[in-house]
Amino acid sequence: MTTSATLSFSHGVHPEYFKHLTDAKPIEQMPFAETYVLPLGQHTGAPSKALVRKGQEVRRGQMIAEPGGFVSVALHAPVDGTVTGIELVEMPNGKMGPAILLRTDPYSTQQLNLTPPTPPEEMDLKTFLISIQSSGLVGLGGAAFPAHVKFSIPEGKTCRYLMLNGAECEPFLTSDHRTMVEHPDAIVDGTAILQHFIRAEKIFIGIEENKPDAIAILTEKFNRSGLPAEVVPLKVKYPQGAEKMLITSIIQREVPSGKLPLDVETLVSNISSIAAMSYWFRQGIPLIERVVTVTGTAIHRPSNLLVPIGTSMQEVVNYCGGLTNEVSRILLGGPMMGMVQKSLNSPVLKGTSGILALTSREVKDLEEYECIRCGKCVDACPMHLNPSLLGLLAKNGLWEEMQDNYVFDCFECGSCSFVCPSGIPLVQSFRVAKGLLREQQAREKAKATAV
Repeated sequence: MTTSATLSFSHGVHPEYFKHLTDAKPIEQMPFAETYVLPLGQHTGAPSKALVRKGQEVRRGQMIAEPGGFVSVALHAPVDGTVTGIELVEMPNGKMGPAILLRTDPYSTQQLNLTPPTPPEEMDLKTFLISIQSSGLVGLGGAAFPAHVKFSIPEGKTCRYLMLNGAECEPFLTSDHRTMVEHPDAIVDGTAILQHFIRAEKIFIGIEENKPDAIAILTEKFNRSGLPAEVVPLKVKYPQGAEKMLITSIIQREVPSGKLPLDVETLVSNISSIAAMSYWFRQGIPLIERVVTVTGTAIHRPSNLLVPIGTSMQEVVNYCGGLTNEVSRILLGGPMMGMVQKSLNSPVLKGTSGILALTSREVKDLEEYECIRCGKCVDACPMHLNPSLLGLLAKNGLWEEMQDNYVFDCFECGSCSFVCPSGIPLVQSFRVAKGLLREQQAREKAKATAV
């Protein structure tokens, strides 16, 4: 390892961060709403399968949908209430998908009455992974990848390094930051639980240097934990929190093209997911709520809220005093990788890290010009790709040539679009190209299987 002054990766960008709006604001419990919308497909992989029917009463924390496959997780009721239907609803990405609709019981105290699973220390690895899947746990950094899949180490692979991702490099967002400051014991306990099965040689907790309170608290807690753990301050740079960048920064190893972190003996997990794992095993609380940063210059009262999954974004924004008259754009997530919303009707999902409302001072609709080959996107790309070339290939529909130039190594961080002086929506064109390529590959696979 290098010294903290040089713990970083090459390339990347330095956007203005605006974390001061919420980084010192304690997590508040969001009051219960009258209704909830719980999409069955709010994680990477196969949608969950509903276990309830219209008119059925459910209890808070009850499993209402089972995993729909290996790459899938369970879904639980965030409140005591009644199922009012299973219907198609509009998701935050604009697509339609099935969801369980709940009406909250207005007379319930909403107290949790749950029994923890068997202590993890008494489980074997297979039982542990099944339990994690039953808890509904996914990565809370935004991708919502099922945690039990990530923790399943394939035969022939080893995990020498376990990395907890507390970088939270997206501007504005502070949900992980507040979790680290307010719930360090749960993070240490969740780490100990995972380490019991992973048996990593070394545990690194990567935190950007703009969170000195989190660094200090977790350093003290882990130093007293007996775990082979080290809190590692990281240079403030975007996208420091991307798992491949985190690995490069901390152990100076590069994940090869088309490979995964375990190919360099490393497993990376979002730090809030680790805390949630402790709540499951020690208290029996499944993933029924998460910390969401509600922020931006167009929100009256920026806050960090513990929000029940399925709460409408409108309810959340209203609790924070509503939007100002200057609101220009609303995003789900941060400004670099967040998804623009056309309304506030969609629900908070397991992967919702933030709700961001911006004014025209932060949002500029740039006019697109021809690429001037300035090379700024090349200098910014943390994966050392050539976004300029990929953009030209996309413009001409040369999808296969894009694959030859490693478009699938792009994780859509948005650094190239951020620096482009010509206003070219580079990352959006890459996203479309990858979608078309995946559809083409799926068709070819289906055709080959049919033959």
